[in-house]
Amino acid sequence: MLSRRAILAGLASAPLMGTRALASAPLNVVATTGMVADAARAIGDDLVEVQALMGPGVDPHGYRQTRSDIVAMTRADLVLWNGLYLEAQLEDFMHSLAKRVPVTAVAEAAPADQLLHHEDYENRSDPHIWMVPELWTHAVTATRDAMIAQRPEAADAFTANTEAYLAEIAKVGSYASDVLAQVPEQSRVLISAHDAFGYFGAAYGFEVKGIQGISTESEAGLERIRTLVDDIVTRKIGAVFVESSVSDRNIRALIEGAAAQGHEVKIGGELFSDAMGEPGSYEGTYIGMIDHNATMIAGALGVDVPLQGLNGKLGGKV
Repeated sequence: MLSRRAILAGLASAPLMGTRALASAPLNVVATTGMVADAARAIGDDLVEVQALMGPGVDPHGYRQTRSDIVAMTRADLVLWNGLYLEAQLEDFMHSLAKRVPVTAVAEAAPADQLLHHEDYENRSDPHIWMVPELWTHAVTATRDAMIAQRPEAADAFTANTEAYLAEIAKVGSYASDVLAQVPEQSRVLISAHDAFGYFGAAYGFEVKGIQGISTESEAGLERIRTLVDDIVTRKIGAVFVESSVSDRNIRALIEGAAAQGHEVKIGGELFSDAMGEPGSYEGTYIGMIDHNATMIAGALGVDVPLQGLNGKLGGKV
């Protein structure tokens, strides 16, 4: 773990490469999560070079910057992060970095009255707004605006690319609404490793139960697991879900606990919560992430869904 002194020393010694870059050079963007990076790539196309700090399976709640991250961010023309305390361990660094490099917390562009709060997350909003495409559009437009501010001469291209990307987001959002609406009302219970699906539940009419809280830094107590096991057995819930960026240990404890009471519950599939799929795969894009989650959840809960999702690409390459 880097000390605060080492972080500040890195900030002080790093050159401001962005201020000396040629106007014709690609905009050098560093993004924290894959979802933010995907938006920057879609908007910028060949006018940007985008580096994502957190790859598949990486949990942003506990992520700490490395020395190479510090170098990349201090040399960037623009740094994009989700904000809303998702990247909790990076927050102090980002605020210090913003004094030297353009930094934007894109999710914080979402309207305050559309943000969710949690009793265990005092004075903070739920950061997982990408779970609902319609809400994520605010982060996308904030990304566009931040990029235009650094490359105003590319405003027309960035704007056109954003419109095309938002059309794709609207399409996958409509698909998610359609297939999830087909889940029988009594089956609309989503149990996963941590409470990342609050916006999903509010948008699609699902009761959402996470073993851990909104942040994976919270502990999953034995009492919480016992309560969820009792609920699964009483309501005869047939499927629970693991997450690609969170250990499946607690989910398996639920399955074993239910089995001990004579009820069989299966793993309905692996969902992408705080990270997307592998680079180069369809699930490694934001559109593919949402397509995968909606198809996986609806299919596991009894809906006859297209095996390869909306665009016929699940399990394939971009």
